[in-house]
Formats: sequence, structure tokens, C-alpha cells
Amino acid sequence: MTRGNMAKPTRAKSRSRGASRSPRLTRLRRWLRRWVLWFLLVSVLVTSGVLIAHRFLDPGATLYMKQERHRLGHIRQDWVPMSRIAPVMARSVVAAEDANFCTHWGFDMKAIRQVVESGQARGASTLSQQTVKNVYLWHGRSYLRKALEAVITPMLEAAWPKRRIVEVYLNIAEFDEGVFGVEAAAQHYFGVSAAKLSATQAARLAAVLPAPKDRSARNPTPRLRKRAASIMDGAATIRRDGRAACFED
Repeated sequence: MTRGNMAKPTRAKSRSRGASRSPRLTRLRRWLRRWVLWFLLVSVLVTSGVLIAHRFLDPGATLYMKQERHRLGHIRQDWVPMSRIAPVMARSVVAAEDANFCTHWGFDMKAIRQVVESGQARGASTLSQQTVKNVYLWHGRSYLRKALEAVITPMLEAAWPKRRIVEVYLNIAEFDEGVFGVEAAAQHYFGVSAAKLSATQAARLAAVLPAPKDRSARNPTPRLRKRAASIMDGAATIRRDGRAACFED
């Protein structure tokens, strides 16, 4: 038998093994694709169900609240409906955090473009995005969290009316170390209920939100006073021009 004739069976066996592996790989790819699709479908259904439930039922303690309770030993939070929150408080937080809240679908593209063009380090998160992060995700910067936030935010906007988003946000936002929600904050800083907040008090509460552990609504610095004055003007402006209509009666 010549050398050429000896090589033929070897090549034939190699082709046979390759052919046998190919269907296995194909089946594996199909199995993986099927399970990934099932996982995504179930995730969407579960997330949608939770969002729809929270349109009517108040969320419990968030992950961050639980972490702070463990660290501090206790936290303060008293949930109140929008009917028991001074309207000027809602306008103040929207003016401070997301002035175009009533006109976007979860992402303020104009604000995002401005941040990108200016090269600033600050973010352009809307109230909807912040609510998703605070209620369903975790604090801290990570691509995974931002990706999940980007997926869930439009679902939140579709499931909840704008008024509900503001209501939940005001009840879970941190206003001081271990002080969550506008009712606890109003009592903590001013000794009044959220329903009795004045325009000045509401503006000061809104002004501490970017850094609640480093700012005080009771003893505001000159910088915070200036910020609060700007928020008061903004709250009056969005009331006049109709940008508060989506969350007010």
C-alpha cells in the first residue's frame, strides 16, 4: 500500500468526527438560545408584574434602606400618599432634579446631550431613572446597574402614571443620614408634616437631595440657600408654564 493510500482513511475519519461534532454544536447552540430567550421572557414578565403591582401597592424597604438600617441600627420613614404632601414639595423636587419630567418618557435626551457636549462629570438621571435605581436596584456606579436601569425605566414609565412616580420617589428619597421620605424629613428638619411644608422648606429639602449626608435643610450654608432660592423660582416657573400638570390634580 502506497503512502497516499494510507492517508485516505485518516482524512476520512477526521471528516467523520467533524461531521459528528457539528450536529452536537448545533444542538447546543439551539439549546442555549432557547434558554436565553426563555430567561429574558420570564425576566420581562416578572419585572412587568412587579411594576404593575407597585402602581397600586407601596414598595417595601429598599435594598439601600436595609443596608443603612443594618449600618445605623435604625432608619426613619413614614409613607404618605401624594394627597398628604404639599404640592409645592412635588414641584420643588421636579424643578430641582428633572424640570422636563412631564415631557419625557424616562430619559431626558436634551439634558443628556448637554452633559455630553459640556464634558461635565455630572449625570442627567431623571426622576424615573432615580426611582428605578432606588426601588429596584443598588447604589454605586456599574455598567450592569446602568444597563438594567435603562431597560426598566421605560417599563416603569409605561406602567405608572407620572404622579405615582413622584409619589414613590418622595417617599424613598434620602434627606439625611437614615432619614427616608418627605414625611420623616419634614418632621426631622422642621417639626411639621409633609402636608404643611412651606415653599422655602420644600426648596431646602429638594436642595439637599444630591448629597443628603453632607447638607442640612435646617442649617443651610450660603450655597445651599442660593440653590434653594433657585429651586423656588423653578418650582413657580413649572407651575406657570404647565410642566407640573402631569403630577398635580
